[in-house]
Amino acid sequence: MDTPAFIVTPQVAYADRWLLDCGMTTVATEPSSGHKKSQETHVSAIEAREVAEDAREKEWTAPSFVRGLFEGRFHLELIHPFPTVDPDDLERARPFLEKLEAFMRENVDAEDIERNSKIPKHVIRGLADLGAFGIKIPREYGGLGLSQTSYNRAVSLVSSWESSIGVLLSAHQSIGVPQPLKTFGTPEQKKKYLPRLAKGAISAFALTETDAGSDPARMTTTAELSEDGSEYILNGEKLWCTNGTIAELMVVMAKTGERRITALIVETEWPGVEVVHRSHFMGLKGIENGVLRFTNVRVPKENVLWGEGKGLKLALITLNTGRLTLPATSTIAAKKCLEICRRFGQERVQWGRPIGQHDAIAQKVGRIAADTFAMEAMSDLSALLSDKGNFDIRLEAAMAKMWNTERGWHIIDETLQVRGGRGYETSASLKARGERPEPVERMMRDFRINLIFEGSSEIMRLFIAREAVDSHLKVAGAIADPKASTGQKVAALVKAGFFYAAWYPARWLGWGRWPRYGEFGKLAKHVRYVNRTARRLSRAMFHAIVRFGPGLEKRQAVLARLVEIGAELFAMSAACSRAQMLVTSRSAEERAKGSGAVRLADVFCRLARRRIQDRFSALFRNDDVAVYKTAQRVMADELVWMEEGLIKAE
Repeated sequence: MDTPAFIVTPQVAYADRWLLDCGMTTVATEPSSGHKKSQETHVSAIEAREVAEDAREKEWTAPSFVRGLFEGRFHLELIHPFPTVDPDDLERARPFLEKLEAFMRENVDAEDIERNSKIPKHVIRGLADLGAFGIKIPREYGGLGLSQTSYNRAVSLVSSWESSIGVLLSAHQSIGVPQPLKTFGTPEQKKKYLPRLAKGAISAFALTETDAGSDPARMTTTAELSEDGSEYILNGEKLWCTNGTIAELMVVMAKTGERRITALIVETEWPGVEVVHRSHFMGLKGIENGVLRFTNVRVPKENVLWGEGKGLKLALITLNTGRLTLPATSTIAAKKCLEICRRFGQERVQWGRPIGQHDAIAQKVGRIAADTFAMEAMSDLSALLSDKGNFDIRLEAAMAKMWNTERGWHIIDETLQVRGGRGYETSASLKARGERPEPVERMMRDFRINLIFEGSSEIMRLFIAREAVDSHLKVAGAIADPKASTGQKVAALVKAGFFYAAWYPARWLGWGRWPRYGEFGKLAKHVRYVNRTARRLSRAMFHAIVRFGPGLEKRQAVLARLVEIGAELFAMSAACSRAQMLVTSRSAEERAKGSGAVRLADVFCRLARRRIQDRFSALFRNDDVAVYKTAQRVMADELVWMEEGLIKAE
């Protein structure tokens, strides 16, 4: 077979919600200053790519179910039987969750937080007394020492009552000081800080800057080593630092040299740490998010986390588990929507029948129920795999975050539509005129940020796409690498020829038909479909690489469709495995849910298969180029006339 002269350059790299759109950037041949500027942009792009690529976890030392899907391998044994929570963890979590639920009911007024844009101090103190700030901190340091799964349930429980408090706890424990300190801290650092954090010392994570939202190479915050080498002098400003306005401790990312970004533990009471501004948003009115400034802050050298220059890698690894909270809280929001739609569908009567019996509404409710089941399956599966500790979940976590937040947003939108004017009306107004104060309007405002938090949907697609093509890059990446020598390119070409001569035919082989997976009963046909379609997905990715070559890096819509297919396959797999787990459970209570779970999984898989087919159909036959060219005309001010009739702000 002909060896494809292709490959996506390693240009899609990411840290938090950072996107590096760089790589084989075309340098324009504009005259004089324009040419110079273009050259500078090209150099900056290469530098940015290298900074972020250096931060990637380059090896796969543990299995990943999702990675297998993109490579055409359906490793069902990795997720089935569906993992279960450790019984000891479950028993220790139960009383804490019960106390947490009671505390939220008795002490938290969500409308008060909405009106005053503030979580009351007594609420924060009460949560600290319960141990809610140390859920995953080991017991030896004063924490509860619970699993990721139990932590997700705790934050979801809180978020179901008031979202800002869920963000407070999540920003503190998922991406704040506890998680990176537990993973990368020295024994001395853990002993010094983990007990404080477990008792309620609020923490934050300071990464984003005004001009460094998508490019870590543009970071301007610096930490220079003092003359005696005992401390760093920290200077700079950070934007959108959740919990930053009330934090006692934070992880701050700063440049400590050329292309060296380092994580530092900073105490906010130190001289030179200043809260410049508290930011306010369309939703989550109670979150403490703001702009922080560091002026000649002296940070002891022993407060470096993991090591100098390892900050971005630390951030990426931390986010592998840190972003697992969002799939869980998205699921709990979907459950709340299902409850609201069920109740309203039963009580609201139009044209002689409850609206839940009218097909237009029933279609929405049925889809909400099916999607919610799949969301819970994907969220729980990702967390349980994380708890096992012997899986690489970077793709599972990213995919669960992307897919659950997007499905959750769709569900909230549909719920508002089901409720009509009552969905658009505030809960306070509903209550004032004697109706049940369902907070759909507030849920919509609070939820929207989830598609941006901890990696926007667009960046998650590119993150997943970059990892999905990693095996191809390792085989033939040198072919398109502008820095590779002729000898390296030739060697890569030969290597690719041998690799794909065996790899590609194997992606057409395999048995994904009856009677395989018969133990799944009604769901077996869907499991077989995932098996077959994983191979089709891997072939489609290869075809895209061959078709577009290095240009694939710029065909982000194509990459997005491939990722979306993978996400649907992951969701189908999780839903079928979870349903089968309920059917075969030893618990009578769980088995009672089994038949309903199978029906939900079946409906979900039917719908997912249609979405997958649509993505395949549009993979190479689409209007992407025409749409892109239109966007560039907008950017070039050729369509400014479309904006006539506005009252424009000066």
